[in-house]
Amino acid sequence: MAALGGLLLPAAAQMPPSPAEAARYSGLHAAAWQGDAARIVQLLAGGADPNSRDGHGRTPLHVATFARRREAVQALARGGADLGALENDRYDAVTIAAVADDEETLRLLLSLGASARLITSRYDGTALIAAAHLGHDGVVRQLIAAGAPLDHVNNLHWTALIESIVLGNGGPRHVATLKALLEAGANPQLADREGRTPLALARARGYEPMVTLLIKAGAR
Repeated sequence: MAALGGLLLPAAAQMPPSPAEAARYSGLHAAAWQGDAARIVQLLAGGADPNSRDGHGRTPLHVATFARRREAVQALARGGADLGALENDRYDAVTIAAVADDEETLRLLLSLGASARLITSRYDGTALIAAAHLGHDGVVRQLIAAGAPLDHVNNLHWTALIESIVLGNGGPRHVATLKALLEAGANPQLADREGRTPLALARARGYEPMVTLLIKAGAR
């Protein structure tokens, strides 16, 4: 589990079901983990709760998303699953898919009506911030198109744009992430808690392609 200055990094807190947990699943949770959409439909028709919780507060939808079981995700959504439900660490299915760089499941969730605007995680962040942190540029573009808040500030006082710099490696995917955010209109002047702007942060790390992008976007 990664840390920066003693802080747990925002995307590192997600807890997929362990093998032992998954082995104990029954009912909808088991069907979701296994991707058994027909069984999900059957259980829901029999009155199963689509928003039941496991020991970590995960609903069957969270479990299906972690397992990349898209047919199960679709069956649960059609059967009344809460697409915005948060598990114990306050992650929703959209953020789970975003952190996993699972563009197909994310695309499905958004098409089913899941929101890219939710405030998630113990850091009061968003799926966009988590994806920007990890340099998941394709996910970032999907979330932007779905109306994710570009300039949300989490409780570490970081935006998605800042996280793409301070938690990234300056490589091609983080550069592409920064470019997507800037082209979408993310504010390049918003500073961190110490007053350091994205441009100052990129310069301090020697991320010259990011510096160039930021200057072109009018950053100071």
